[in-house]
Amino acid sequence: MNKCCNNQNPDKTNTTRPRICPQDGSKGKPVQLITLKSLLKPSALEQLEPQQYYSFCNSSDCAVVYFSENGSIFTIDDIKVPVFQKNSDEEILVCYCFNWTGRRIRETVDSTGKSIAITSISAHIKAGRCGCEVNNPQGSCCLANVKQIFSN
Repeated sequence: MNKCCNNQNPDKTNTTRPRICPQDGSKGKPVQLITLKSLLKPSALEQLEPQQYYSFCNSSDCAVVYFSENGSIFTIDDIKVPVFQKNSDEEILVCYCFNWTGRRIRETVDSTGKSIAITSISAHIKAGRCGCEVNNPQGSCCLANVKQIFSN
C-alpha cells in the first residue's frame, strides 16, 4: 500500500505519549502537521503552533477535531470540510480521496449486493493514488470508516 495508508509516524507526530482531548476526555490519535495545514480554514491556520504535536479527537459527541498537549484546540468550525466522525449525515464524505459518502456506499451495496467501495478504494490505494494525510481530517486511511458503514 501507499505510505499514506500505512500507519507511519512521519514529521510532527509523536505516538509515545497518550493524548487526552481537553473537552471530552477521549483518547486522541496523533496526526501529522500537514493534515492540519491542509484542512484548517485560514483564520484557524493563523493560530496553528507548528512546534506542537497535535491529535485528532474522533468522538462524535465532541466539537473538538484537533488538540495539542498545550491545550490549543481546533473545532469543527475551524475545518474546511465536514468531519465524518462528527456528523451522521449520509452526504458527508467517508472517503475524502475518492468521493465515497455514506449514501453512495449504501446505494451501491443495495443495487449491486457488493461492497464496491472497499474494492475500489483498495485498488486506488494499491495504485498509490490516495492522499489521506491531506484530504481526510483524521489524517489516515478511511477504510475502517468505510467498513463501519457496512456494520451500521
